[in-house]
Amino acid sequence: MKAKQLYNSTLLLKVIFTISVAVIFFIAAITYKHITTLKESSKWVEQSHEINVELERLMSYIKDAETGQRGYLLTKNEEYLKPYLTSKSLINNSYKRVSKLTSNSLIQKINLKHLLFLINKRHNYLSKTLYLVQTEPNYDHKVLNEYLHVGRLTMDSIRLKIEEMSSTQKKILQNRQLEYESSMNYTPLLIYLTLMVTLVLITIAFIKINRDVVKLSKTVNTLSVANEVSSLAEIVGGFGSWQHNFETNTYTFSDNEYRLLGCEPQSFEASIEEFIKFVHPDDLEYVMENVKNMALLATLPSFTYRVIRKDGEIRHFRTIGRAVKISSGERTYIGTTSDVTEEIYAKNFIEERNRELESNNKELTAFNYIASHDLQEPLRKIETFLSRLISSDFSTLSKPGQQYVNSIQTSANRMRTLIDDLLQFSRTTKTEKSLEKVDFNLLLENAKVELNQIMETKNAVIESNNLPTLKVIPFQIQQLFINIIGNSLKYSKENTPPIIKINSSKIAANSDKSLPANNHNYYKITFEDNGIGFEQEYATKIFTLFNRLHNKNKYEGTGIGLAICKKIVENHNGFIFSKGVLNEGSMFSIYLPFE
Repeated sequence: MKAKQLYNSTLLLKVIFTISVAVIFFIAAITYKHITTLKESSKWVEQSHEINVELERLMSYIKDAETGQRGYLLTKNEEYLKPYLTSKSLINNSYKRVSKLTSNSLIQKINLKHLLFLINKRHNYLSKTLYLVQTEPNYDHKVLNEYLHVGRLTMDSIRLKIEEMSSTQKKILQNRQLEYESSMNYTPLLIYLTLMVTLVLITIAFIKINRDVVKLSKTVNTLSVANEVSSLAEIVGGFGSWQHNFETNTYTFSDNEYRLLGCEPQSFEASIEEFIKFVHPDDLEYVMENVKNMALLATLPSFTYRVIRKDGEIRHFRTIGRAVKISSGERTYIGTTSDVTEEIYAKNFIEERNRELESNNKELTAFNYIASHDLQEPLRKIETFLSRLISSDFSTLSKPGQQYVNSIQTSANRMRTLIDDLLQFSRTTKTEKSLEKVDFNLLLENAKVELNQIMETKNAVIESNNLPTLKVIPFQIQQLFINIIGNSLKYSKENTPPIIKINSSKIAANSDKSLPANNHNYYKITFEDNGIGFEQEYATKIFTLFNRLHNKNKYEGTGIGLAICKKIVENHNGFIFSKGVLNEGSMFSIYLPFE
């Protein structure tokens, strides 16, 4: 795993590059060394040759001196003494050159000292011989022969010493040549192995670079597609993006940022100075204040302002931004600019509709006032005069007249019930939510007291388990109980005592398919009766205002009671459902949140 990570990292290329450079320097050093060695070897050969030549020259100078001496002894001609006279300086110069050339060899230095002794000795006997011949006419031939004999022996010693020195120099040269060849034997193999290792490393580097290039090409293609998708997303989404580099104080706008202003992409230099030229004069100060906050705030809250596009159209923009650090370590602000003109128009439209609804609500309030005061006042007078008519003059009326009076009284009572139900529904709709923690068992008992007369008339039985204690609007929940129980009593079967069963349980929203998916917990309260029931297709219609399933002549009512129940449950963020079976009964399920 680590090897794979190393291969995929850039560290491998750095290592290969370093090793390759080191190998190049290594090969260069070896090459330089061998060139130097070869140069030194050549120098040694040349030096040995010069030493040999110089030794031969030295020997020649000594021979010339000896030859000149012999010529003089034979002819007494002083012309033969010229080589002898000049030989001393020539021998000294030649000796110095040999001494310099052999300065790095201890053996040759020793040989050279011995040679110098022999040369001086030979030269000394040459001088003695000439002196004897020139100063003593009657010289002793035995002495001369002795001088010549010693000179000859000395000359032989010189010749042997020079040959010895030449031989020694040859051996030195051979030893140096062996050292050079020894050092050169392993060098080609070392260079070959080094080059092979370098070739392997370069091959690995080439494969790695090739794969990186392929991967980079794919990445570039992916980035190109991503940039194109991003640009298209900006066009579709109606927004543009921008960047502000704090280090360089430069701005960058996306192509769609220009399009939002009605300009061609990159048609002007991205800068805050150029952008604010499009800002509406009335919003310019507000925008500049937010721009100044960019340097102080890590997050620029969204703010909305108007711009005047290049074509003169006024649009609403919303800008938001945030300071981040990019990979180079520079602090940069990245933000988006959205065209929210349609959203602003929609918001204004909704506000206008809300104002209209508020006006309509005021009209409804005025209607409720009329219903509670102006309509009830003439109804009370009708009921009062009708009551007087029945108590004093009813018997004097004809039978058709009495039927008319009874019809008027029935209509008046129905109108009274309708007005009371409308007032109750209006009260349920507009009431303030003043929640109190109350025991539902107590509210149920109050509802029973309210319905006591009809319950006794029908011999009704109400069975209930222990109901919860919740935070609710007490009078509304009590009215809910009255309406639902009253509905069961009203639509009970003839000659069958009504039985109403009330149960409660605690449930979670995700455990009941009737409820929306959320994390709330509810109390489920069910009201089940044995009445006439209804067909299930009417399960939702019965909660509609003024909706009735039965003839009003057979069953009294206004069709408002269950609509009031639905409104009360909604006021408590709950749900109400109904289930009915014709001629068997009905069940109402109420869900009230308790958290």
